[in-house]
Amino acid sequence: MLIVDVVNSKQDTHRWSLDFVNTSEWHASLHPEETLHSYTDLVDWVKGKGILSEEKAQKYLENAIKHPKEADLALQNAIAQREAIYRILVAVINREAIPGVDLAEFNLVLGKATCGANIVATDEGFAWECKLDEDSLESLVWPIILSAAELLVSGDRQRIRQCADEQGCGWLFLDRSKNHSRRWCDMRNCGNRAKQRRHYQKGRVQLAT
Repeated sequence: MLIVDVVNSKQDTHRWSLDFVNTSEWHASLHPEETLHSYTDLVDWVKGKGILSEEKAQKYLENAIKHPKEADLALQNAIAQREAIYRILVAVINREAIPGVDLAEFNLVLGKATCGANIVATDEGFAWECKLDEDSLESLVWPIILSAAELLVSGDRQRIRQCADEQGCGWLFLDRSKNHSRRWCDMRNCGNRAKQRRHYQKGRVQLAT
């Protein structure tokens, strides 16, 4: 059994689930763009978030090579779980009813993720410790499922926002601005594009008058 420290800080781990959702780009558009094309992509992404060490990530990759069909299925399931989390969080943002099917799917995986989880003492207080079974290729995303669960039951739930870009960016983020007024995933991209669009429309109105 591999043991992964699931909680480094609430802010960091809450972002795991949001960042995972954002692995589908232009999520709110009619044509989302997938970035996880293989199980290797999934392992690399999880490793890049600091959830797995290089050594542990390599064990998952070696197991995937031995069991390619199981790896493909684990990837498909991870993407399905990502989409369920996305729909749940968007419903939270819009204050809509949580889709029952998605919540049931989420809780099914959460049950697996919390089996064997422990609370351990840390320098900052207490933290979750999640046991990952390296023989289960699906266990790779369990820390992310726990991250989403923690986010949903925390006060940060009220800070979840979706990028207001009209082209369907769909990026989810935590609004930590002082007046809780952040609208864009990034002012340099979507925010700047919206600013330019408003400037252009204002210019057209002035010309028309």
